[in-house]
Amino acid sequence: MPPAPTVFMFSGQGSHYFHMGKSLFEHDATFRRWMLDMDQFVRNRSGQGVLDTLYDERRGKGESFDRTLLTHPAIFMVEYALAQTLIERGVVPDLTLGVSLGAAAAAAVSGCIGVEDALEAVLMQASALEDHCQPGGMIAILSTPEPHLLAGLREQCEIASFNFPGHFVIAAQRDSLAPIQAALRERHLTFQTLPVSFAFHSRWIDAARPCIERNLAALPRKPALIPMVCCARAGVLTQLPQNYFWNVAREPIRFQQTIAELEKSAPYRYLDLGPAGTLATFLKYTLPPGSASTAHAVLSPFGGELLKLSSIGAYALTPEGA
Repeated sequence: MPPAPTVFMFSGQGSHYFHMGKSLFEHDATFRRWMLDMDQFVRNRSGQGVLDTLYDERRGKGESFDRTLLTHPAIFMVEYALAQTLIERGVVPDLTLGVSLGAAAAAAVSGCIGVEDALEAVLMQASALEDHCQPGGMIAILSTPEPHLLAGLREQCEIASFNFPGHFVIAAQRDSLAPIQAALRERHLTFQTLPVSFAFHSRWIDAARPCIERNLAALPRKPALIPMVCCARAGVLTQLPQNYFWNVAREPIRFQQTIAELEKSAPYRYLDLGPAGTLATFLKYTLPPGSASTAHAVLSPFGGELLKLSSIGAYALTPEGA
């Protein structure tokens, strides 16, 4: 029986933390080389690198890390470097899948855009958000977005993401976060405020649209070498649509719907290359009953990535994974 096709999944804002990927940076030459090369590009482009802050020994994993000019490139760098590390070990994706900011890494790994052009797009987007948008935030809620649930809150928030049945995310301006949190507590709902500085996937980032579209219009694009799954469209792409980088930041994330569409065609081996294994966790609740698909994560705030990387890499060397 042929092996299941492999999907590289890339998550976005909210999945990051200080020291993400540090063990790989210290012990894997491929990962470290890509991280250093991309950090030098960011330094040349903006005058400030990422690694000095990301791997600052004075910072703890649980500390707030929400400066978009740093977190945007940091997430991309970790995800892209991890993808190249796996590819060098013989684990090659049949599809890439990007969620929100993760769509940049998905596009670069798919071959639709060069890595430096993708990183340039990430930096431009971060600059536009910081220059033009008011501070905001996002809250993940363990429930279903039924009409009565958000009664009285509709003017203060928008649904930003549908992750799996019983889990969604809302976006709001910063001043609205505390009242929303109080209302959720009154409803006895479990929620988590994400470490982000803007209300992604909502009308509160619309002020950045002209700048993002103008600055990214001339980015070189190529046909995909590897098909790319877009969670803004819940479909497979073979080239970057116009305004791709704006749409994946503005449109709601349809992860649940996207996986449902993929599962209609075949079972897959989903590899979560995001910093926290968030998408692999979502898949546990998203995959339909009886699915033969599997989900695996490499990185985690709790460590163990070297062992996980070796395990996934070893699979590629077996007859089943060859």
